[in-house]
Amino acid sequence: MKLVRRDIDRNGAGSVVLVPEEPEDMWHAYNMVQAGDYLESTTIRKVTLESSTGSVSANKVRTTLNIEVETVDFDSQACVLRVKGRNASENQYVKMGAYHTLDLELNRKFTLGKNLWDSVVLERLDYACDPTQHADLAAVIMQEGLAHVCLVTSCMTLVRAKLETHIPRKRRGSCEQHTKGLHRFYDQILQAILRHVNFDVVKCVLIASPGFVKDQFAEYLFAQAIKQDYKILTENKSKFILVHSSSGFKHSLKEILADPVVTSKLADTKAAGEVRALDDFYQMLQNDPDRAFYGFKQIEKAANLNAIEVLLVSDELFRSNDVQKRQRYVRLVDSVKENGGEVKIFSSLHVSGEQLGQLTGVAAILRFPMSDDTSDED
Repeated sequence: MKLVRRDIDRNGAGSVVLVPEEPEDMWHAYNMVQAGDYLESTTIRKVTLESSTGSVSANKVRTTLNIEVETVDFDSQACVLRVKGRNASENQYVKMGAYHTLDLELNRKFTLGKNLWDSVVLERLDYACDPTQHADLAAVIMQEGLAHVCLVTSCMTLVRAKLETHIPRKRRGSCEQHTKGLHRFYDQILQAILRHVNFDVVKCVLIASPGFVKDQFAEYLFAQAIKQDYKILTENKSKFILVHSSSGFKHSLKEILADPVVTSKLADTKAAGEVRALDDFYQMLQNDPDRAFYGFKQIEKAANLNAIEVLLVSDELFRSNDVQKRQRYVRLVDSVKENGGEVKIFSSLHVSGEQLGQLTGVAAILRFPMSDDTSDED
């Protein structure tokens, strides 16, 4: 995300001008734009004009609108943010108070204004505009005839290619057709890796499958890299890690990221950090349940007693249209940080975030045990 201008006063009111430059930036924008904000961007509007003779003509014109946000919708496939609201500034084509939907797209500048830039949104802004903190993990999850090439960013899992191919079965006395089918399949995956994986950013590429499919593919991959002189693959051979998965479907990524062998190698990626934090919570819930809480009321009271060591919270809670609800969660995050606790904000589009959402969206590992009776005290 490119920050063009930042104008926020001491009281937290003000605006920023941003340009989303990559798909993940649209996700950051989705988490920053909230109901009650003011959003300004260019848009196409259909305008009906009536001439002095009474004839009517309809034209599409490009204009700049400033709307007061009411609803926000994110299309993760098209990577478009649709923001609906009422026009808040005079415009020759659109009446004051008229509804309009702005589509925020890649490389299109927009201005976001807020009456209050709270600590969570400011942290998201700083993170989005810092290019050193972006995605660094790719994964190829495969089985015979099916493969998913994914980019695991800090915020979501993006499926960049889904490959499905019919592979002929082995026949008695001849495996030629089966081998040719496999090689065609492997070549499609190889081309998808070259097309979608940026090795300047990606620190690690996981290749996962049941059985020996991953090993056969890796052997084919590096043989072709030498044969076809794909230097980008041979120079980055050390970044490839072979791991086991139960299938070639996307949901297997969750079990892969939870594997201790994998997490030790991905220790510096946020995606693995979230999975590890959630796994620690489940372990605590099983072994010492008085130190693992979930649900806002319990956690708020634990925070008041300075009992929270690690707070796990879903970013979905900060997108609530209920301003008071949003502010309660912001105060909770600020309180935990002020008392020396660690806060991990999970993405609802990430496999770990989906899991946290099933636990009310907020959970915590405590510094010391608290019984249910203690957590219910005023």
